[in-house]
Amino acid sequence: MKKDAEKFLFKYLNNASPTGFESSGQKIWLDYIKPYVDETFTDTYGTAVGVINPKAEYKVVIEAHADEISWFVNYISPEGYIYVIRNGGSDHQIAPSMRVNIHTKKGFVKGVFGWPAIHVRDKSSEPAPSLKNIFIDCGCSSKEEVEKLGIHVGCVITFEDELMILNGKYYCGRALDNRIGGFAIAQVARSITESKTKLPFGLYIVNSVQEEIGLRGAEMIAERIKPNVAIITDVCHDTTAPMYEKKEEGETKCGLGPVLTYGPAVQNNLLEMLINVAEKAKVPFQRNATSRYTGTDTDAFAYSNSGVASALISIPLKYMHTTVETVDKKDVENVSNLMHEFLKQLPNNHDFKYIK
Repeated sequence: MKKDAEKFLFKYLNNASPTGFESSGQKIWLDYIKPYVDETFTDTYGTAVGVINPKAEYKVVIEAHADEISWFVNYISPEGYIYVIRNGGSDHQIAPSMRVNIHTKKGFVKGVFGWPAIHVRDKSSEPAPSLKNIFIDCGCSSKEEVEKLGIHVGCVITFEDELMILNGKYYCGRALDNRIGGFAIAQVARSITESKTKLPFGLYIVNSVQEEIGLRGAEMIAERIKPNVAIITDVCHDTTAPMYEKKEEGETKCGLGPVLTYGPAVQNNLLEMLINVAEKAKVPFQRNATSRYTGTDTDAFAYSNSGVASALISIPLKYMHTTVETVDKKDVENVSNLMHEFLKQLPNNHDFKYIK
């Protein structure tokens, strides 16, 4: 990977981008892709798009989502402790002892999720962390003191953790779900431009907002772009990590390549084309099956505009929705490689009708 690309990755991942408050991260992403696209735009809620060949009638989307899980201030006690609700699928079990940034109009306010010491907890009836008992201490002894810092109900809260590299080959940190996908599609835009690949269609590189609370950003942008084809990238579980049941979750592992998903929202002819491209280009890949829905932005694109041929390429990830989400560098690179190879081989105006 080029040094400037990895520099962008660290800057992008270390910046907070909670659901509904993605703007600062979107600016970083847009600044990076601008040299590699013909135009950019954003929508009302902050989804960011770069376009190559914007005047073409046939439109292809490659997409990831930009938002990360977080918390909202929900209640401030008279003693100055802050109680929270989720913004997305935040995990209450990992919260105690975590450092946080509380986002206010005055800037970040530091805080910690407190927890009583092991010495004073009754082992026979030890309480588990839950939304009813986790709390944030920001060094104040009254509600009034908290409010003077600019904190109020509705302020968003993110964990304070930075991206790191494990053993030279894994990226590890918070919010890889799914800004690592945003990084991957940005590299596709770059490789298309730097290789001087001429595409006979319009390519829309889409970084959507609000996936973590119901695919909302993808729903909105799909209606605006009205694409013919959509390739979505997100993360999936490394089920070889401890405490997974492969008979229920399937078997996918970091380092063995992108994961191609079978499921109702995935258009079969498009999926077969991706598989053929991967085999021809010798890009390693894995397979996964999902029942009813994928739970990703694939569902939003597939069922928009009377039906859009859509497929999902996932990056295997360990420890989802924690501050130590972990992916293999090779898998990230191969997602970009697979997308690039697919775009090179996709004929203009290709008809993905299921029954011909």
